[in-house]
Amino acid sequence: MLFEFVTTYRDAIIARSREKLTARPWPSASVHELANGVPLFLTQLSGTLRSASTGTPHSPGAISSTATLHGRELMALGFTVSQVVHDYGDICQAVAEVAIEQNAPITTDEFKTLNGCLDTAIADAVTEHARITAQSRSTDESERLARVAHETRDLLNTAILAFHALKRGSVAINGSTGAVLGRSLMGLRGLVDSTLSEIRIGANQQRRERVSVTPFLNEIAIAGGLYAESRGLAFAVEAGDPGWAVNADPQLLASAVTNLLNNAFKYTRSGGHVMLRAHATEDARLVIEVEDECGGLPDTAGDPFQPFGNQRGRDRTGLGLGLSIARKAVRAHGGDIRIRNIAGKGCVFVIDIPLAEEDVPVLSGVAQ
Repeated sequence: MLFEFVTTYRDAIIARSREKLTARPWPSASVHELANGVPLFLTQLSGTLRSASTGTPHSPGAISSTATLHGRELMALGFTVSQVVHDYGDICQAVAEVAIEQNAPITTDEFKTLNGCLDTAIADAVTEHARITAQSRSTDESERLARVAHETRDLLNTAILAFHALKRGSVAINGSTGAVLGRSLMGLRGLVDSTLSEIRIGANQQRRERVSVTPFLNEIAIAGGLYAESRGLAFAVEAGDPGWAVNADPQLLASAVTNLLNNAFKYTRSGGHVMLRAHATEDARLVIEVEDECGGLPDTAGDPFQPFGNQRGRDRTGLGLGLSIARKAVRAHGGDIRIRNIAGKGCVFVIDIPLAEEDVPVLSGVAQ
């Protein structure tokens, strides 16, 4: 019987399956997959084959229920849908190969039963995996929208209160209340920019054009200077060589740089300094740096690029989305963001993207 063969040669089938997983170029095998996934797959197959070998007609419901549970287990282990499908196929091949090597008396009908079990198992495991994934994404999206709405409401309420105070004429526009209004409006603008950038990144909508670095950074610096002034900070800009250019979506790239600046202004202590500077590397890369005086990252800061993560200073306002969206925007341009910590002083956030090739024309407004 096939289920007896699978039970007897379980270790050999597991070893052969893992060989296939390791040799597979894509999708790559995870640590959990190699340690736990194959035995889980084989246990399910043994159970379904055993039930198929009984005298009563085989019940597809039995396979479906175990496959649904299996898909849930794989989701919990972090398996992708591709891994679910590929792993079932690898184990089926391993069973066949070991059976041939051992001259096992497995009939054509038994192999048909095996393939039928696998087809049903794959369908139901993938269906359950997809259901849980969709449910999780829906929950995450609801949470994100709720937090964005909450943050928008708080910023708007603060701006309205400051506006009414200024409207009464009891305080000066250039005083603390005016600064509160300015910070609230800047916060609202940053939140809108980040949300729009996240939507465009998620929809894979980019409009690339040749962007001159110096005027691009100087334009960002105008708004940055106003924000720095409202928080009592010194702000300096070194925009680099006027000849530098990048092939970029200006809105997405500006959102990334602005997010880094807003974080620098937010966490730098009053009276501190923030620097925006750019330089080019020998391997034709543009490096944009934002240096702050936040005091440095604490050891318990965690990943500052994690959405809704822990804030890195005493100021806990904001959703923690800015850095996450900034990194996505930069990676969409073939680059990345890294952090250089200056213990006891501050941080330097570094954007690294390719410079434009002089001999490759890029038409403004053309999607790429």
